[in-house]
Amino acid sequence: MVKKIKVAILISGRGSNMKALIDACNDVNFPAQIALVISNKQDALGLNYAQENNIFTVVIDHKKFSHRQEFEEAIDQEIIKHDIKIICLAGFMRVLSPWFVEKWQGRLINIHPSLLPEFKGANAVADALKSGVKISGCTTHFVTADVDAGEIIMQAQVDILSNDDFNSLAQKILVQEHKIYPQTLKKICQEI
Repeated sequence: MVKKIKVAILISGRGSNMKALIDACNDVNFPAQIALVISNKQDALGLNYAQENNIFTVVIDHKKFSHRQEFEEAIDQEIIKHDIKIICLAGFMRVLSPWFVEKWQGRLINIHPSLLPEFKGANAVADALKSGVKISGCTTHFVTADVDAGEIIMQAQVDILSNDDFNSLAQKILVQEHKIYPQTLKKICQEI
């Protein structure tokens, strides 16, 4: 059996990438264990899947804090309490401050639905369609203080067909996200 690195996942919604990571980690030979899932939303559907897989979950509502750093300090305390070594963002819809990003530099990863550095930000799929490009995809990267600007770890491409709309393209990209995010986590764990 391989040594398992403890990982936390931060989510805000349904957690489909979180599910892909949990499923990968359920393999005894996968070098990571999801030990904690934190959501900033009480009703995030991903919490249910994490709980069904006996993963400790915590809700830390960002609206209950007057400053972003106080919110992030609460997240940081949970992460430290659970002896987490790597943090994965999976649909976590909060921009993290330089304080948090610098503290976890090199151990904080994200997935984004474009071939970075193209189409940064929250509207990447729509931006790709609007631009008329023929290829899009997804990127895993280290998180830095600049949004979607960290070192690229892995990418996967999808073709944009003439009949693709937002939903069809987003779904094609999501299929690839579910493949490369576990591969990325495995690679990082093996390098620790």
